[in-house]
Amino acid sequence: MDNFFLGSGLALIFMMLLVLVRMLKGPTVIDRLVAVNVIGTKAAVLLVIMGIVFQRVEMFVDIALGYGLLNFITSIAAAKYYHHHGSHHPELQWEGESRHLDRGENA
Repeated sequence: MDNFFLGSGLALIFMMLLVLVRMLKGPTVIDRLVAVNVIGTKAAVLLVIMGIVFQRVEMFVDIALGYGLLNFITSIAAAKYYHHHGSHHPELQWEGESRHLDRGENA
């Protein structure tokens, strides 16, 4: 049974690495925020699996719940921050303004 949970944990880590690529290459801030949220959710599940493997489920579930709440609150705060500032493409902000100014268009 431990082999099943170890395999599940390794599969989750592999999926987290795939989402990490989306977080680093995401074209928009929203893509990156969703990727960070997915990684946090998978980390909470991974904590519960670690609790099963180490036979300390009650301790790891408490840690996973705290981590999940922190992940949720952070995601909401970051989404509100980017919603109020309106910069969904911060890496293109200066580039986009210079392209509009070169063409004589209003920024």
